[in-house]
Amino acid sequence: MLNIQKSLENDRALLRLEGRLDTATAPELQQTLDQLLPETAELTLDFGALDYISSAGLRVLLTAQKQMNRKAGSMKLVGVKKEILEVFEVTGFADILTIR
Repeated sequence: MLNIQKSLENDRALLRLEGRLDTATAPELQQTLDQLLPETAELTLDFGALDYISSAGLRVLLTAQKQMNRKAGSMKLVGVKKEILEVFEVTGFADILTIR
């Protein structure tokens, strides 16, 4: 189960993710990002309530980061729990993503 709360202001978007980002829920996040990213210059993903991320979730984040890079936008992750940060570090995503 994944709950996505959106806050939009001009060309800035904040997505608060709660629950699990896995094979079952990654398409929902991908669909949300596909709608938002064309109009977004600054994307913030709040992972404070995210409990789990799988390779499917990592793939969605990588795709979003590439899209933002192509248009010189910014994407950052905030509130990342220790367990998820460890996944980012082990997979090398800590070097690709901006984590605050």
